[in-house]
Amino acid sequence: MGTLVVVGTQWGDEGKGKIVDLLARDADMVVRYQGGSNAGHTVVKGGTTFVFHLIPSGILYRGTACVIGNGVVVDPAALIEELDGLRAKGVRTEGHLFVSQAAHVIMPYHKAIEKASESSKGGRRIGTTGRGIGPAYVDKMARIGIR
Repeated sequence: MGTLVVVGTQWGDEGKGKIVDLLARDADMVVRYQGGSNAGHTVVKGGTTFVFHLIPSGILYRGTACVIGNGVVVDPAALIEELDGLRAKGVRTEGHLFVSQAAHVIMPYHKAIEKASESSKGGRRIGTTGRGIGPAYVDKMARIGIR
């Protein structure tokens, strides 16, 4: 298979995850290049429901390498929770899930900053998920983030 790119241009929730799942069946590699664990998508395979937030859904297909790229901000607790959930359903992740060493880490203070910022805005809140994604990207752009 050549290179295919799925790009969302509508601020999320356009069905990228389902499209990626359809394409992943024939892919050698599925790469998540940006974002965090705020959004998610659901895939049903063999009657089993899988919910993804960070890990590319290509992980369901043997032989497909899955990469969490350096543009992704990773919440370690969310990643571990997702891995545990997949493994509990019999999904093997060892040897075909890779996380970029340059990916930035969402720290507890990122979540605290985001929640405090939202709370202080009163009626002008923007409706964040409170998962620290925005503040983690601020640190990434300021070149002070933790990798």
